[in-house]
Amino acid sequence: MTQGETQSSPSSPTPGGKDSLILATTTSTEDSGLLDYLLPDFEKQFGVKINVIAVGSGQALKLGEDGNADVLLVHSPAAEKDFMANGHGVRREDVMYNDFVIVGPADDPAGIKGLTSAVDAFKKIAEGGSKFISRGDKSGTNTKELAIWKAANLTPAGEWYINAGQGMGEVLTMAQEQQAYTLSDRATYLARTKQGLNLPIAVEGDKTLFNPYGVIAVDPAKRNKIQGDWANKFIDWLISVPVQEKISQFGQSDFGQMLFTPSSSLWKAAHPEQ
Repeated sequence: MTQGETQSSPSSPTPGGKDSLILATTTSTEDSGLLDYLLPDFEKQFGVKINVIAVGSGQALKLGEDGNADVLLVHSPAAEKDFMANGHGVRREDVMYNDFVIVGPADDPAGIKGLTSAVDAFKKIAEGGSKFISRGDKSGTNTKELAIWKAANLTPAGEWYINAGQGMGEVLTMAQEQQAYTLSDRATYLARTKQGLNLPIAVEGDKTLFNPYGVIAVDPAKRNKIQGDWANKFIDWLISVPVQEKISQFGQSDFGQMLFTPSSSLWKAAHPEQ
């Protein structure tokens, strides 16, 4: 079976069948370990194989637009809104959120440690020509990074600004090797510290660094083999209170904190005090 194809199935698949589901998602959900933590439960419960394509959110949305994925798990709110407005998706639900952090060398050549503004930090990085690694892959993280540069009225260019075209894990590795700054989602950053990453967080807590994730069912009219029914079953499962509870527990034992905070409508209804 080639990438982008799924096994044929009845129009209304039944749990326990030999169907498969193509999930296009951002690299952060894979690099953080979240997919390995969650997906086996769905596969075991429903007897469905999930084929994961982990790319930037922009690429994941393009796979959905082209009918080469059944369901998307991404973190690029404006692009998700456009995707739905243009009729490429039939359902979108909030899933969870975390935040972005700016990480960099321990000696902090740009002098941004402790700043509370991501825009101010980016300005200082650019002013000093401190090395910065950009994902450059149209991912949700790359989109956020470019929005910060825009808010700073800067167009990053020059030898100090490196366009990697890589996923988050690879970019963090590059940043450590080259003693550079980069923007990362917190979950992937923390997961990589368990693998030897030694770049401290320089800037965090700015409200502009908020990082929400959504799940989208691709319009089945895109391609006759799109698993619309399974996509909706997956969404129902992902936003359910038990699975949201499991998301809230991810990372607690290793880091003493949530790597992702659940945010589905069902979770919020069950936890109105939060």
